[in-house]
Amino acid sequence: MVTIGMNYHVIPGKESQFESAFRGVANALEKAEGHDFSKLYRDCGESEKYLIISQWKDEAAYRAFIASGAFRNVTNWGASEILMGRPSHQVY
Repeated sequence: MVTIGMNYHVIPGKESQFESAFRGVANALEKAEGHDFSKLYRDCGESEKYLIISQWKDEAAYRAFIASGAFRNVTNWGASEILMGRPSHQVY
């Protein structure tokens, strides 16, 4: 098993759009091969900062998902509409 932490800094005022998009991605992730679960956390001190924790069967399953067209589409939309900058991902 591998845990992935994905850090996001959202444009102020776009938090509800980000959360809504996460719900859509979470639904898609339920069908992704090797995905166990994903949870969204919001920083209580800086409400525009979020962390998504995902657990995967292995790193290969996670890498396959982030190479997919579905992931690319949502990240392109997020980069142009929702995020302050590029997200950072950490493998634990």
